[in-house]
Amino acid sequence: SVVGAAGNPGQANYAAAKAGVAGMTRALARELGSRNITVNCVAPGFIATDMTAALSDEQQKALAGQIPLGRLGAPADIAHAVAYLASPQAGYVTGQELHVNGGMFMA
Repeated sequence: SVVGAAGNPGQANYAAAKAGVAGMTRALARELGSRNITVNCVAPGFIATDMTAALSDEQQKALAGQIPLGRLGAPADIAHAVAYLASPQAGYVTGQELHVNGGMFMA
């Protein structure tokens, strides 16, 4: 997630857990590559879900203002990224952390 990649005050535990997922992804990609198994992870940004719906309109607008595309993502944005990584078209993509966040965090 954006918070996992960039960090956020008061969320060191969350950032550490997300960094662990990214590290495990790279380690497994190296370990399983010889078997033609790809391993990737997706790091979503702020997505319009029940969790973000609990934020006030002002908070949501402030978040959207930090995103170059100017909006929260949709669940379908994440689903399409995952579908790509699971498809044959991504057969040469492994060990990657795909950031789907409207440009809020650029690796």
